[in-house]
Amino acid sequence: MKKAVGLSLSAIIALGLFAGCGTEITESESADQNDDQQVTASAADGENRSYSYDVDPADYEPIEPHKDLNQEPTPVKMERVGENEVNIEMTAQVTDIEIAPGLTYNTWNFNGEAPGPLLVVQEGDWINFTLHNLDPAIPHSMDFHAVHTDPVTGYADVEPDETGTFRFQASNPGVFMYHCATDPVLSHIANGMHGTIIVMPEDGYPTDDEVDREFVIVQNEWYKYNDLENMMNMPPRQVVFSTKTVDYMEDGEVDGYTFDGTNTNGTVQALTENDEETVLYAKPGEKVRFYINNVGPNEVSSFHVIGSILDDVYIDGNPENHMKGLQTVGLPASGGAVVEFELKEEGSYSFVTHQFDHVSKGAVGTIVVNESGGPEGGSMMSH
Repeated sequence: MKKAVGLSLSAIIALGLFAGCGTEITESESADQNDDQQVTASAADGENRSYSYDVDPADYEPIEPHKDLNQEPTPVKMERVGENEVNIEMTAQVTDIEIAPGLTYNTWNFNGEAPGPLLVVQEGDWINFTLHNLDPAIPHSMDFHAVHTDPVTGYADVEPDETGTFRFQASNPGVFMYHCATDPVLSHIANGMHGTIIVMPEDGYPTDDEVDREFVIVQNEWYKYNDLENMMNMPPRQVVFSTKTVDYMEDGEVDGYTFDGTNTNGTVQALTENDEETVLYAKPGEKVRFYINNVGPNEVSSFHVIGSILDDVYIDGNPENHMKGLQTVGLPASGGAVVEFELKEEGSYSFVTHQFDHVSKGAVGTIVVNESGGPEGGSMMSH
């Protein structure tokens, strides 16, 4: 028995993605993959456009050791213990997360979040890393793209119900991906074991004094649950944005850094005007900075803010890689960037990946710009 899941995307009303009164998009069927997801889009004049698809519950049935397993999120522990030394303690675990309205995925994840919690360290920091594997059945590991280490020892598997400790240095600034590196790596990442670590440059960015608000945006994809064939050979079912903060810290900051926005999972609509608590806000004329990371696992992101230009871009978040005046920044799978732009007028501005098939699957967010810079100023229809 299949159930229909409807996904309203008001943020893409004017994009023309679904022209006409009724359009049907059906993924090509594969006897090998049994991927029978159907996507249907329809809209009447003056109504919010939406898409919905039939979901076979069997596509999201957890593996036997994870059935009825839904572990509570565990706050990440971060502590600076020296001028250039931090302790980070995380968990690998299994948690149900709603990835689209009405659709729950029994994710493999870090600390009960997918993408995992935001980590922030300073250029040159030594990281003393501890991973507790709460998964009762599967080994997991941690691969930090921000460090130099022997992968055999530095990214070694931690067996179920065991703990591993590791040490490495974050010697380069930037916006980096982290993920589980246990074979098959694709399955572990696509099931939710990914996240972002920011290594703040020792001397900051040249434009630090110009920035009014800072957000961390992560893009990821969802596929048929734990189906390696589907993950290898089929397009993603959902492509989504989330925003990450450091609200797990008691004072809401790490080493003096705070971030605007809220903490969300990779859920369709999470950053659109469908939810005024998680949509982003700014004031007219403010310069906004995004730390963005495409954690994939498979697709490229062409990040674009509709109605603005990326005035300053630091590829991979390194201040040495400074570019100006870009319309779109390309992010390979795992790629990161720092982008800065001005929103000059009141309104609702969508940010997307310019792969518009991915926008139709959820890769859209909204910045509401009003005089209050918050929900009390109201929202407007976005482009």
